[in-house]
Amino acid sequence: MVITQKILRNVSLTAHPAGCRRAVEDQVAWVKAHADTSGSSAYPPTGGLSMPKRVLVLGGSTGYGLSSRIVAAFGGGADTISVSFEREPSETKTATAGWYNAKAFDDRAKREGLKAFSLFADAFLDETKEQVADLIEEEFGHVDLIVYSLASPLRIDRESGVTYRSVLKPIGEPFTALSVGLESDIVGEATIEPAEGDQAEETVKVMGGEDWILWIEYLKARGLLANGCKTVAYSYIGPELTYPVYREGTIGKAKEHLEASAKTLDDMLAPIGGSAFVSVNKALVTRASAVIPIVPLYMALLYRVMKEQGVHEQCTEQIYRLFSTILYSGREIPTDSEGRLRIDDWEMRSDIQGEVERRWRLQRAGEPIKEGDLEGVRSEYDQIHGFGFPDIDYTMDVDPREV
Repeated sequence: MVITQKILRNVSLTAHPAGCRRAVEDQVAWVKAHADTSGSSAYPPTGGLSMPKRVLVLGGSTGYGLSSRIVAAFGGGADTISVSFEREPSETKTATAGWYNAKAFDDRAKREGLKAFSLFADAFLDETKEQVADLIEEEFGHVDLIVYSLASPLRIDRESGVTYRSVLKPIGEPFTALSVGLESDIVGEATIEPAEGDQAEETVKVMGGEDWILWIEYLKARGLLANGCKTVAYSYIGPELTYPVYREGTIGKAKEHLEASAKTLDDMLAPIGGSAFVSVNKALVTRASAVIPIVPLYMALLYRVMKEQGVHEQCTEQIYRLFSTILYSGREIPTDSEGRLRIDDWEMRSDIQGEVERRWRLQRAGEPIKEGDLEGVRSEYDQIHGFGFPDIDYTMDVDPREV
């Protein structure tokens, strides 16, 4: 079949296997180049660092989770396990991008003599935890880094059987702001109705830190955590502009719970010399962020400003900097007043945010976006689904099952 990109409400319904492989290979090439030699203090070589060697990534098929796996493997020589919930391909339908990404990663890692296991399963289930623990015990012995990077629409509680669903909504009042879609450069307005009933609590159940704690508790009880084991989960704060829909909304409540959970886990890991962190990362195009109203417009302005200043990063650059200059630098790990890692430091610089705010004030509903980089946002979105690579012939007949 000829695979074309189909987007509905900023959600890509298709993915291209050859393009997803290219996206993974490009990230691997960037990491390997900087791991060996680097002329930049922001991305130092990793040869002299004590990088993790046995890594579990929960949510390791796309975005920051995939980048964590790539940096650990090709920047530090780590064996890895990824758990993600992805759709497999059929004769007439493509898989999700994450499925193709995981297959491409496993193939490249194994060709370089690294162990790589991708499990397509529901990370919230007890049987998945047991399956992963058995695999760690058999293949690794223990893990020294656990990355928690899950973004899910629902979770089935292991004890009650109740299904909890996450929503991205403000709390208390509707929120209206300028926004833009990926399909048009015309600025519009988006209104999001507030959460109702138990939606905020349900979102915390799905996207908070409860399951993160369950994973660490289970692996610790099985004796599968190495001395000094670290665990890190990813979060976002962003500017006040996005607070009503993000930091002060339902997802923000979940992130607050995630941060509180890191402190619980830090205490839990202390007896084995381990530690737990939440890393606050930069606004970037991912499958999750693209569907948040207001965020694509903010990212389009932010991208252009950061590119003009020479400090724009994609997921892999962010995680490389997190690992090489913070988590495994050999120096004391710097945190903010709340104990969080701040790899969003370049995004939140006063000069960057001041210029983004100036450009935001230029935008008018019904008019084309001004002084932004919507094309860059679109290009990144296309490429994380395997589209938009100029040297790939997208008119070719492709079997979506072949990777």
